[in-house]
Amino acid sequence: MDPSIQHERQPDGSFCLTADLWVPSPVEDVFAFFSDAHNLEALTPALLRFQVLTPAPIEMAAGTLIDYRLRIRGVPMRWRTEIAEWDPPNGFVDVQLKGPYTSWHHTHRFATEDGGTRCRDIVRYRVFGGHLIQRLFVRRDVEAIFSYRQAQMRERFGSSAP
Repeated sequence: MDPSIQHERQPDGSFCLTADLWVPSPVEDVFAFFSDAHNLEALTPALLRFQVLTPAPIEMAAGTLIDYRLRIRGVPMRWRTEIAEWDPPNGFVDVQLKGPYTSWHHTHRFATEDGGTRCRDIVRYRVFGGHLIQRLFVRRDVEAIFSYRQAQMRERFGSSAP
């Protein structure tokens, strides 16, 4: 597993993934990229066939709804998220309203650090089938998605660590 990605089972039975990455780009540039929901397609592995269905431009704000289509292990799914918090350029939170998880709460944080930006994703989620399905399938898939995401961010924004 990528050392910048931590994954833990929580006492309440949910799971928490934390992905941490520093990039040598200004926080305003990094946040601007994430402010366009359609850029999520570039950060998602091709095998998921991830597609934003909500037409561009998407006005990002608390309460914005975004619809997606993807495939998980070949099974087509729809996903709807809501922007629960919007705090430019410090971060935002999206939550799943409909999708492949029983719950999904994704906090995106951006902070100026050492002349670049510290990007931190904190995802708290629950899966259908609980710990067994998490251990057999979901953990590995979620970690692979975030490893890919970090590789794409390094390529887009630079990769030297402070």
